[in-house]
Amino acid sequence: MNKNIKLAVAGAVLALSASANAGIVIPAGDWTLDVNGNVNAYMNFTKLKGGAETVDGALAGTRTSYQDNVYGLNTGLLPAWLGFTGTTRQNDTDVSFNISMQPNVSDNSVAGDAKTPLFRTAYLSFGDKSWGSIKLGKDIGLFASQAILNDMTLLGVGAGAGISGQSTTLGGIGSGYIYAAWKGQATYTTPNFNGFQVSVGLFNPNQASAAAGAGFDMTAAVTTGASQAAAASALQDRFGFEGAASYAFNGDNFSGKLWASGASYDITYNAAGGSYTASVADLGANINAGNMGLTAYYYTGEGVGTTIFARHGADNAGRKRDSDGGYIQATYILPTKTKVGLAYGVSQLDRNSNDATTLLKENERVTLGLYHPLTKHLNLVAEYNDISSSNHANAERSAKTGSLGAILFF
Repeated sequence: MNKNIKLAVAGAVLALSASANAGIVIPAGDWTLDVNGNVNAYMNFTKLKGGAETVDGALAGTRTSYQDNVYGLNTGLLPAWLGFTGTTRQNDTDVSFNISMQPNVSDNSVAGDAKTPLFRTAYLSFGDKSWGSIKLGKDIGLFASQAILNDMTLLGVGAGAGISGQSTTLGGIGSGYIYAAWKGQATYTTPNFNGFQVSVGLFNPNQASAAAGAGFDMTAAVTTGASQAAAASALQDRFGFEGAASYAFNGDNFSGKLWASGASYDITYNAAGGSYTASVADLGANINAGNMGLTAYYYTGEGVGTTIFARHGADNAGRKRDSDGGYIQATYILPTKTKVGLAYGVSQLDRNSNDATTLLKENERVTLGLYHPLTKHLNLVAEYNDISSSNHANAERSAKTGSLGAILFF
């Protein structure tokens, strides 16, 4: 991946300041405006295997008696992105804002316009290199954000390609790491101390209605039962906490990054005030030497579930489930500048004694990818993803997907 695309990915995923983006820069009085983003689309060809086994939390789709091949033209893991960033220096303070929207090409309706754009970032920040910076608003979470940023499928598809019509595919989400998600936050980041940096923040706990089916509501946190509906009106009694530390280094033909992050949220699972604490931590490393790149990542948590934070995190009685996972990835840049990558990822979910054996045991992924920079802004992508999902009765289903497409950054 060339430098321009690396910067654009960092800008699109983490919505960093204009200095980290490779967008269209417009001077405007005291301000510098940056219009940046990407457009991507992939043709996906999926072969489903397995019967109608119930695997509650599976990433691999269900094969039916009449259909075992699935086709779709979808947005990839990274949503199509249009971002607006403004920066200025006032009273010895760096001030900036970021607002973005994420349309997609994955609409599967007759009219072709059923999917509305997402709005994933809207925040302000201020600070100085001498004392750090403060961010207020909506941006990607601290926990697991480096896991997705270093995932090679960020330029492609990964898991979830067999589900036509969804906003994005999943990449390694649920088969190697938990989704960092986009959250309201108040975050402080220290100055950069020769490559070492720390961020800590208070986060919106995102208690949602039972009908939402995602986030920190109990439709996500428990499997089934009346406590889901009761939790719809239950509010969390504290902010979520997230933190991250990283160390970046580089030398002659050698560079890399080490990181660790964690999160703690209070989950209220019924209207009577029953609650538990969901907590998780991770470690990761990315090393690049010449044309070779290696990434290794691991997470472990209690009550955080799998795929999306808190999904299947506890049973109906509020007893937490343990989960862990990670991925390892190797890439090599050929003389043609094509990056070849091979990755293996897995996310595992433990079963409590009273859980049904149909509960997910693990989602497992193998990805082989080719990423070719046709120009400094345009990458052609070919991927093969083999996804398998099994339950605690060892029933399994799988999805094998070939993807062809392109991603353009600006």
